[in-house]
Amino acid sequence: MPVTKENPPIAERRPHTEVRHGQSIIDDYAWLKDENWQDVMRDPSRLSDDIRACLETENAYTEACMEPLENLKDALFQEMKARIKQDDSSVPLADGPFAYYRKYVEGGQHPHYCRVQRAGGTEDVLLDGDREAEGLAYFKLAGIEHSPDHKLMAYAADTNGSEIYTIRFRDLTRGEDIEDVIEGAHGAFEWANDSRTLVYTVLDDNHRPYAVKRHLLGADSGSDAEVYHETDSGFFVGLGKTESRKFLIIHAHDHQTSEAWLVDADTPVSSPRLVQKREVELEYEIAHHDDNLMILTNVDGAEDFKVVTAPVEAPERGNWRDLVSHRPGCLVLGMQVFADYWVRIERFDGLPRIIVTSFADGEAHEISFDEDAYSLSMGGSYEFESTNLRFTYSSMATPERVYDYDMGTRQRELRKEQEVPSGHDPDGYVTRRMMAPAVDGETVPVSLLYRKETPLDGSAPVLLYGYGSYGHAIPAAFSTVRLSLVDRGFIYAIAHIRGGMEKGYGWYKAGKREAKKNTFTDFIAAGEFLVDQGITKTGRLAAHGGSAGGMLVGAVVNMRPDLFGAAVAEVPFVDVLNTMCDDTLPLTPPEWPEWGNPIESRDAFDYIRSYSPYDQVSAKDYPPLFVTAGLTDPRVTYWEPAKWVAKLRALKTDDNLLLFRTNMDAGHGGAAGRFDRVQESALAYAFLLNVFSR
Repeated sequence: MPVTKENPPIAERRPHTEVRHGQSIIDDYAWLKDENWQDVMRDPSRLSDDIRACLETENAYTEACMEPLENLKDALFQEMKARIKQDDSSVPLADGPFAYYRKYVEGGQHPHYCRVQRAGGTEDVLLDGDREAEGLAYFKLAGIEHSPDHKLMAYAADTNGSEIYTIRFRDLTRGEDIEDVIEGAHGAFEWANDSRTLVYTVLDDNHRPYAVKRHLLGADSGSDAEVYHETDSGFFVGLGKTESRKFLIIHAHDHQTSEAWLVDADTPVSSPRLVQKREVELEYEIAHHDDNLMILTNVDGAEDFKVVTAPVEAPERGNWRDLVSHRPGCLVLGMQVFADYWVRIERFDGLPRIIVTSFADGEAHEISFDEDAYSLSMGGSYEFESTNLRFTYSSMATPERVYDYDMGTRQRELRKEQEVPSGHDPDGYVTRRMMAPAVDGETVPVSLLYRKETPLDGSAPVLLYGYGSYGHAIPAAFSTVRLSLVDRGFIYAIAHIRGGMEKGYGWYKAGKREAKKNTFTDFIAAGEFLVDQGITKTGRLAAHGGSAGGMLVGAVVNMRPDLFGAAVAEVPFVDVLNTMCDDTLPLTPPEWPEWGNPIESRDAFDYIRSYSPYDQVSAKDYPPLFVTAGLTDPRVTYWEPAKWVAKLRALKTDDNLLLFRTNMDAGHGGAAGRFDRVQESALAYAFLLNVFSR
């Protein structure tokens, strides 16, 4: 029978049984995981024919169901696109004789990386992203860094969404790539100070960054020396460089433990030097100033982190001395070090703030802001000797503003305000924060955005967004995309649930492993609170989340399907138990500290099974659902949402729409082009507007 709007696709059941901890687990849709998934990541054409047919049939069904909404989708896309300044550029960032920036051109999908001489001169386009992407279904740059002598540029590109990168080098004098090419890299890299040596991370067969190699320009990359090799599959390897440019930093980490090694950036062939050996649940990050390291850490029970110092020549834990002591409830998020000042960003009472401290006299001051809910982030700097701090501020109603702040004079200069070409009046909107009572007496912050004229009488639909994992805090930041819903009478809400760090590190710990269900009950409590306050009504509430936030969506529609009138789950992590039981998958061993290890622990197995969205699907009514996936996604593999949708179709007792769309040319982040990403948002929003127009 052909698939039509009236005949949704039904995936074949092929029962597969595994026995774990004495329990037989039957998985009817395990076949949707390609046995050669590693090969598919590198070459999507190798996907098995039966799996491809299943995904493409689902795509055809979604297209058929959304066809009547094509005009609405196009209208949404056009207005979303009209809010994007097409010929936009970042504020140039000074480095020696040049200032570097990126820009977009009219109609362009990808960024162009440029520089201009600080003394005055014409623009030099170093890399044209649109030209590099020509003829490719997918193109994304992971990193781009000019060499310290400004003569070369290294850049890493992914051409299928699998996050497997090729690093190339461009001669900035000639504007052409040199012969050196590094294949199969992870995408993280740093220049040594000689401008001839690049250190970079590489992937193992299971797509994990496990080693650091050193490449000397002109040499065959096949003979690159291995600088560091991680033997624990639960640890990922990354790279950094101190602001002083004195050290390259190799860091190995999982979600609760870290370890750092230093390499002299002037002598990149020197052996890495360990700062502090890993200890379970000890986390630390490194900066450098003069003869000391500055270390952001949770050592000695500093749950919300503190800053310590240690001599460069004796950096181990026994020599750590407090610079900023631990203050419970004040979470230190990060720091940036300059020659004369150092800066930390911290979150207190749910809101970020910036503290500037002078090295000369230790005097500290705060950079203040006025709104009740806002987003704040520090920008980078190429120049260690500078007194200029760059930061970015926005709120849900206020477009992004980039400031330069002189740490000596304490004067701030507005360098750029995000332009909305089609027009935007922040005074036409209300942004506020409310506190929803959780089931155990905690309070969950909820950020709201709506038009001033939107009635708060229960008639307005609410799109409630959440994430709640890995300690990631969702900022109350500006987005032009969501205005397409808000301007049509929606209230946009963010539930700052446990599992994030909006209320400190303890807020994160209270939403992970054996406390994971707090994440889901907090989200439900936020929705119920909005109903109880008369802001909306049961069934006028939509849930939205992606990746681990998609797991959240899957869990709450299992637990309280009656509360939600619709849900959007983007690349959702929904097959939690099976994924955490498969130690060959890219993220599984590093994520056991986040979820628990169900291979070794029967308690972890039972607990994960009790909330894993795929395992908890049952015969009942579900709200309308819109689900997405990326074929080459190495983070949430395509088969997780595919299996979830197949099981939902087989068991759900309603006739509500269940739409599933796999991007066959992309990975975890969806489409790479800026307008292609907007097309994906327009499709999801058309789905929501259609549901709530009934």
